[in-house]
Amino acid sequence: MVETPVDMNMMEQTLAYQGLYYILMGRISPLDGVGPSELGLERLMARVLDGVVTEVILATNYTNEGEATAHYVTAMLKSRGVSVTRIARGVPVGGELEYVDSGTLAQALRERKACAG
Repeated sequence: MVETPVDMNMMEQTLAYQGLYYILMGRISPLDGVGPSELGLERLMARVLDGVVTEVILATNYTNEGEATAHYVTAMLKSRGVSVTRIARGVPVGGELEYVDSGTLAQALRERKACAG
């Protein structure tokens, strides 16, 4: 699940995901008057509960609105027994630590994983 068609295009360019996409066409933003009902989440729920979907990967932006959207959708789907994961965040490929902000570096440390090999 992504927020916009541009986000979907970026995901497709990675060639790392071969599944289906669901584009929200927005994100929860109370200050802008956008709540869950404005995002058409009932269509997402109908698609997820069709018996074919086994996992929903959230690819919302790591902004306050993206976080709120991810939190809401996670709660909504998990309450129905659906597996929900989220794309990782952290140090960009080719990034040098001295140029990475402390928040990104802290998140990368929290989301670290074992080395292969």
